[in-house]
Amino acid sequence: MDDPRDLTPDQLREHLNRWPTFAAQRITVEEIAPDWTRAVVRADLTPENANFFGTAFGGTLFSMIDPFVVILAAQQLGPAYVVWDKAVEIDFLRPGTGPVTARVEMPVEQVERLREETAEGKRVLRVFPVDLVADDGTVVARQERTLYVRRLDPGAEA
Repeated sequence: MDDPRDLTPDQLREHLNRWPTFAAQRITVEEIAPDWTRAVVRADLTPENANFFGTAFGGTLFSMIDPFVVILAAQQLGPAYVVWDKAVEIDFLRPGTGPVTARVEMPVEQVERLREETAEGKRVLRVFPVDLVADDGTVVARQERTLYVRRLDPGAEA
């Protein structure tokens, strides 16, 4: 693979589902929206990814959405922007005793606000909360991912 930024959402989903980091943790990318506004990721609890107590390993819950906030924002903004994870916090609310799903959202309106706020080269830090949810709807953990976004050349057309 040359540049993963050139992949379509379906191609990236297939690539990530083969990625050893996700495969070893039993993480499955179920969907990446065609317009890069959403990703749905699931981690199934197995003996290979359970913690000492037989519940979801915190590292799996942490890593299952690690690339998605950045990818969804960067793919919508395009190559004229730098998008990085600046900080991440995770709050473990209850043990994950089965499959956990995360729905990562990057609405077009939010991306347009980022464009407006970075138009003159200013850096923007924005927090994106993501819930990790058990099949019964119970929130198992909540991540808050802080993105750093900056326009590379404010004088050029985006």
